Amino acid sequence: MTIALLVLFYLFFPLLILHLCHRFPFVNKLGAVIVAYLAGLLLGNIGLLPEFGKELNEYLINNPQATPQDIEGLYSAGLITSANVLAFKIYKLRDVLMSATILLAIPLLLFSSNVRQWKQLAGKTLASLFLGLIAVVVVIVLGYLIFYTKGSKDLWKVAGMLVGVYTGGTPNLAALKMMLNVDADTYILTHTYDLVVGIFYLAFLMTFGQKIIRWFLPKFPVALDKMDAKNSDGQDPFWGILKRDKFFPLLKAYGVTLAIFAIAGILSMLVPGRLMMVVVILTITTLGILVSLIPSLNRIDKTFESGMYLILIFSLVVSSMADIRNFSGLAPGLFAYITMAVFGSLLLHVLLSKLFKVDADTTMITSVAFICSPPFVPVVAGALGNRHIIVSGITIGLFGYAIGNYLGFLVAEALKVLL
Repeated sequence: MTIALLVLFYLFFPLLILHLCHRFPFVNKLGAVIVAYLAGLLLGNIGLLPEFGKELNEYLINNPQATPQDIEGLYSAGLITSANVLAFKIYKLRDVLMSATILLAIPLLLFSSNVRQWKQLAGKTLASLFLGLIAVVVVIVLGYLIFYTKGSKDLWKVAGMLVGVYTGGTPNLAALKMMLNVDADTYILTHTYDLVVGIFYLAFLMTFGQKIIRWFLPKFPVALDKMDAKNSDGQDPFWGILKRDKFFPLLKAYGVTLAIFAIAGILSMLVPGRLMMVVVILTITTLGILVSLIPSLNRIDKTFESGMYLILIFSLVVSSMADIRNFSGLAPGLFAYITMAVFGSLLLHVLLSKLFKVDADTTMITSVAFICSPPFVPVVAGALGNRHIIVSGITIGLFGYAIGNYLGFLVAEALKVLL
């Protein structure tokens, strides 16, 4: 019964989160992903769910591929309790939900991409895209060199995840966690610090930061009109997703997503075990991009929102695995590294934009699309009072989703070899 209730909670609690975002503007400003993450942290730290216990925890550290039969053997031998067995079942459930939601979300997020539009990005927008990519990669590699010590043997994995999340978004962060085999504690710390720093980053850009950047960089080439905040981001993107005219076309997209998932699974069985997840992620990403070129699928409404719903489930699941008591005072260097990655890449991007004469608004929306992902583009565009940058910002963000897995994996592997 506990497992069934937990499954229902993970699958349907995001509906309540979306309702709260739709109903209360202050919750919407906080963001559905952050609310899901906070709800998961609360679930994981109120003592409602059973814990592994010392014996089971040590056993799993030494035997990460342990099966349910192995755990039952420990229970039969009197080494662990029934509560520990339940904790293990919950752990396996979370593992399945984490993997499934991310692998199914990636193609759905990519289906609505306009790949042809990527090469048609006008002048300064295209320049800003590449300047933003350069800024992110250079600062993260520089930060790696600064914070690397002999004891930080897995920092190259963190660098890869940061490149992925700051060129794409949470799906890329989660995908690279699996591709690089990042341990849960490191991933959760990285994700937590990313959310904290991201809040300050957005607050900076939406307040006095935009004034500083607009003073330093050229003005946007099109005269701006005063936008109503409601019109800047349109209606609630999730609204009406279950209506007949939206939901039935989505079933086709879901079917294609499952087919992509199956193809990736088959291909993964043809490679060594250590490469299986890499093949799965890159296959899903590549096929998702190719499918976006099919007009009948590309035009299906709400595929992106469907993918983001899966991201909410993932955020809820992964954050509920975190025990805050274990993280107090840990990894101040990691927090500094992530802070440098976010604000350092923004600073370098602005300096490069000055050199190449890219305007302030295009620079800021490109940075937001990379650092915070497409859902935040309309929000910041509204704060900037510039409706003209929404489409280009979202397009850049989707481009980041597409390349984040590749770029993050390549940077991580390069750093691993070099140091």
